[in-house]
Amino acid sequence: MAIDRFTDQMQAYGRWREDLVAAIDRYRNFLEDNQLSDPETELRIFELVDALRSDHLTIAFVAEFARGKTELINATFFSEYDRRLLPSEAGRTTMCPTELFYDGEADQAYIRLLPIESRLDEQSVGELKKNPIHWTTIELDTNSSEKMANAFQEVIKTKQVTVATAQKLGLVEPETPEDPNAHVEIPMWRHALISFPHPLLKQGLTILDTPGLNALGNEPELTLNMLPNAQAVIFVLAADTGVTKSDLTMWQHHVQALEGDHAKSRIVVLNKIDTLWDELKSDDEVSKSIATQCNNAAQMLNIAVDNVLPISAQKGLLAKIRHDERLLEHSNILALEAVLSTEILPHKQRIVRDDIVTEIGAMAKSSRNLISGRLQDAQKQIGELQSLSGKNEDVIGHLMRKTREEQVSYHKAVESFQSNKRIFGEQHKKLLSLLSLAELDKLVTKTRRDMSDSWTTPGLKAGMKTFFEGITENMRQAHLAVDQVNTLVQTIYRRFHQEHNLAQVKPKLLALTKHRRELERLYHEAEAYRRSPVTTMTEQGFVIKRFFISLVSHARNVYFNASHDAEAWGKAVMAPLVAQIKEQKSQIEKRLDSLRKINESRDTLQSKLDELTKASEQLKGQLADIDALLETINAPLDSFVDQGREQMPDARAAG
Repeated sequence: MAIDRFTDQMQAYGRWREDLVAAIDRYRNFLEDNQLSDPETELRIFELVDALRSDHLTIAFVAEFARGKTELINATFFSEYDRRLLPSEAGRTTMCPTELFYDGEADQAYIRLLPIESRLDEQSVGELKKNPIHWTTIELDTNSSEKMANAFQEVIKTKQVTVATAQKLGLVEPETPEDPNAHVEIPMWRHALISFPHPLLKQGLTILDTPGLNALGNEPELTLNMLPNAQAVIFVLAADTGVTKSDLTMWQHHVQALEGDHAKSRIVVLNKIDTLWDELKSDDEVSKSIATQCNNAAQMLNIAVDNVLPISAQKGLLAKIRHDERLLEHSNILALEAVLSTEILPHKQRIVRDDIVTEIGAMAKSSRNLISGRLQDAQKQIGELQSLSGKNEDVIGHLMRKTREEQVSYHKAVESFQSNKRIFGEQHKKLLSLLSLAELDKLVTKTRRDMSDSWTTPGLKAGMKTFFEGITENMRQAHLAVDQVNTLVQTIYRRFHQEHNLAQVKPKLLALTKHRRELERLYHEAEAYRRSPVTTMTEQGFVIKRFFISLVSHARNVYFNASHDAEAWGKAVMAPLVAQIKEQKSQIEKRLDSLRKINESRDTLQSKLDELTKASEQLKGQLADIDALLETINAPLDSFVDQGREQMPDARAAG
């Protein structure tokens, strides 16, 4: 079955990560054993290993209510419990964003629920996640699927509040009564975190179950942070309703708007195709009805019809529980599982591999250059010492003078490096000032004060616009500063290669493009929020809080990440060049010491030759070791990338 293949793929992905972590650990030990390590490199390696070990594959499910989204999650991932694990009865079930994952650090099974009243606080969901005291925690008994299913019912609870209370919480819907004393139903919880040791979750799978359109609009953090950070977004439609106006709005504003890699990972599911099954029709007629619905959905969403997967989640879950292969085939649930196996998971692996392998590979190549330089220097010394056999002291004196000239040249190189480093430091400092959180916080404070003083909706919206225009312009200036400092670094490296005979090394350049794009995306989201009718309808104080907590908080995170990347890069970018300069100094001093000892006693010559010959063989072994590590690190993607593609069911062959 395809779910078994997806499980196998997740396990293979986990093994690939473990192999990569093991290779990086071997590289770290290699650096220590060969005196090639330094604090900056050790820290960066630790961060890379930590990133690999904490890596997650996040799949978000997005749909209006009553589209069978939670049933699809049950059928795709949790059918082995032989029941509906997550509540998915008829009608609206998902009341708040729900994350399913495994908390390996705490090694606990639990449900954590964030009260809806937290919307009045000054903190985002991301900030509140850091402190469990804000959450209601329920322990999960993973030995009983019935007790787990009962516990999950807590997530969908609602309560009655007055319209005035709903307005203060920012939970205003178009059909809300005008009478402030009237009562409306709202979710009891703002967000839910569910941790339990399911095999797929333990391998790093995270599932995000989202509520309907109104919740996406009321909780900007979903569209600003959670959906963009998902590796796949599965948009669920229902065959019995087609593409409704709210479906189309959700697609255009929250799913289709995802850019870059996310655009490749959007999956559209046309659920509930069993509503089109008709025993009075032939299989061909049923298939044509389903194909027509798929074509209509594709046209409405402006996508290729091949990208619409017709599925019956309910029949798929039933088929798996009953082990009914024929019903399973008709449900077409395997089509989704196959796409996850052959498209989404390999795409995630490529992203991780490109990010991690590119960096660790560059570090390992730099280490190889140093080892290669040591070997060349040892072989050069062997040749020089062999030429001294039977020669007079004048020859030795000539070699010592020549080596001292190299030493003088080295000192000039150090002076040049220090001068260049000062220039680099000034440019880098200027860059960091443009990304300063302190300056950003000043702008936040000023904008908030201006917005609080402006009691008109146009004034509030103008404040939002001014703030984002200010920070996007600042990021543009930072981007220009990055280009300047990158050019300087390339010039320094090239000069030392050409003028001081150091091995040619390509420095790692700084890139803030992803942060700039993220800020631009936030700007567009801010504009949409600013123009939204909900912004005009909502109580003014809440408008300010929602804007600052959700949009500005995320913008601050973008600046923080950009500043962190720039600062870490500034500490590490010169490390390969510093290592080369230090290595040059060490080799010069060793050669001078050898020549002095040989000049004092010719008996030293043979022992020094033996020592260098032995060192040369050790260096060849080190080169072989680093080459083997590089081969492991740069190995092509595991064969599972293409496995199963031929067996993948035809997405439209349902019925």
